[in-house]
Amino acid sequence: MKAFAIAVLATSLVACASTPTVHTDFDPGANFASFRTYSWAMKPQGGSPLVTQRIVDGIDARLAARGWTQAANGDVALAAHIVTSQRQTLDTFYTGSNMGGWGWRGGGWGGGMGMGSATTTVRTYDVGTLVVDMFDARSKQAVWRGTASGTVPSTPERTNAAVEAGLDKLFAGFPPGSAAAAK
Repeated sequence: MKAFAIAVLATSLVACASTPTVHTDFDPGANFASFRTYSWAMKPQGGSPLVTQRIVDGIDARLAARGWTQAANGDVALAAHIVTSQRQTLDTFYTGSNMGGWGWRGGGWGGGMGMGSATTTVRTYDVGTLVVDMFDARSKQAVWRGTASGTVPSTPERTNAAVEAGLDKLFAGFPPGSAAAAK
């Protein structure tokens, strides 16, 4: 039963961590209705070339779905970056039959002071962040920025799913002021 509880907790933590955190910002003075074409000023680099290509293809597909086409000298220049960092967390599990009940019972917590044992494990994991910047090609001014950040999964299947989820969330309200953004 103890092993089952630990497995459920670990699975819950992984499920929560796999949801990307997304932030977007844009220049309210930019006329997104006038933008119809884009070009890549800088494609993301580093990490797996397959994941990098899936990110580029995913961005291309989402912009195409909004009526934008790729052109040699587009209205908008895209620059994307991938950054990964390691983080650590402490996981503590309490075991033993001396836990007693919780709450005040006369002389102390739980009616007894035997607390069993605790095991603390340091867990190291990678966090990946995708940053997508858009610049008005004529004025060279930034018009939009999106970031998607989340725990890097351990399998290619989960990585691909995380990339898709991050891009879906990143471009859910794009372009600003559109019907998609109002939803």
